[in-house]
Amino acid sequence: MKGGVMLAVAAFAMVLFMVRPGNALNCAQVDTALVPCVPFLTGSAPVPASGCCDGVRSIKSMVASPADKQAACNCVKEAANRYTNIKDDAAAALPNKCGVDIGVPISRSVDCTKVY
Repeated sequence: MKGGVMLAVAAFAMVLFMVRPGNALNCAQVDTALVPCVPFLTGSAPVPASGCCDGVRSIKSMVASPADKQAACNCVKEAANRYTNIKDDAAAALPNKCGVDIGVPISRSVDCTKVY
């Protein structure tokens, strides 16, 4: 299990360098904010760390417009679909566990075009 978590952390670190040109918000920003959440998202930690919740709050501050929300939604969705060891229930619960409504669902199946 520990090797899987390390693999997920390394994979998220690689994603940090992926930028979506043309969007004010990019996937590197979202991924950087969520890296501390990997232990919670993979089930190796029962609650998100404070650094994770700080990252969730930073995402909330980045999503000022509907376009930003859709961009963040797509970044999170792509990351969740790439890394299969992320637990769907933990991802969906993350904003609530941190006490933050980011306005962006964390789900593998969300239709990001309907996020406003």
